[in-house]
Amino acid sequence: MTGDGDAQMVGRTSDGARVRRPLSPHLQVYRPQITSVLSILHRMTGVALAIGTLLLVWWLVAAASGDAAYAAVSGFLRSPLGLLVLFGWTAALWYHFCAGLRHLTWDAGWGFALPQVHRTGWAALIATAVLTLLTWVVGVAVM
Repeated sequence: MTGDGDAQMVGRTSDGARVRRPLSPHLQVYRPQITSVLSILHRMTGVALAIGTLLLVWWLVAAASGDAAYAAVSGFLRSPLGLLVLFGWTAALWYHFCAGLRHLTWDAGWGFALPQVHRTGWAALIATAVLTLLTWVVGVAVM
């Protein structure tokens, strides 16, 4: 075997014997496309939202526990790290929301053509950026 193509043709049978056959494609074969990146991002933001919900629970428990506990959580949330976490959580929330709307249109049977998939994908990313910044501008203005 001499080239990369040959290396991708080697597999093993269930008893361990080597055979020459095409293997399943993987990340080394395909370059990322907007559809795959947005799908992975939707899953990652779902996990981030679940983890961020623990932060919300921590804040609520601290608010119910008394002044000292609330001051500790509030101090963290107002720190640079806390603000970065809250900004990331806000962006994850808006992206997951926008991507969820995109999935709802697919559930309704609309938007499966590749040009529409690309347009709605970019629209979800742009809407995420705009809504995240708008949320923070309004939030800072209210404070």
